Amino acid sequence: QVQLVESGGGLVQTGDSLRLSCAASGRTFSTYAMGWFRQAPGKEREIVAAISGSGTSTYYTDSVKGRFTISRDNAKNTVYLQADSLKPEDTAVYFCAATLFSGLRYTRYDYRYWGQGTQVTVSS
Repeated sequence: QVQLVESGGGLVQTGDSLRLSCAASGRTFSTYAMGWFRQAPGKEREIVAAISGSGTSTYYTDSVKGRFTISRDNAKNTVYLQADSLKPEDTAVYFCAATLFSGLRYTRYDYRYWGQGTQVTVSS
């Protein structure tokens, strides 16, 4: 069983930055890929970024490329999402998720464990 706890969300202005963190339980953290998803009101949950178990491979959805960076510290069982140059359209609840695979996964259906979410609101 894996438990995930997100933190770092908040209310910011356009152009600001946030760093989201996701602390995971479990001694095998480095063996599974992690992802950040987001869900805006009335919209489907979408993947934002993913990172392999080793941290050597990453994926970003087109709308955040060049602005967001996903990383992980396996010694601390933590995955991060550095979000820069935030825009109002980035407003959503952001979820951390873990798969049972070590390689990258891109759809929500491949992720077994989910955090409770953290709200990110970007004002214009």
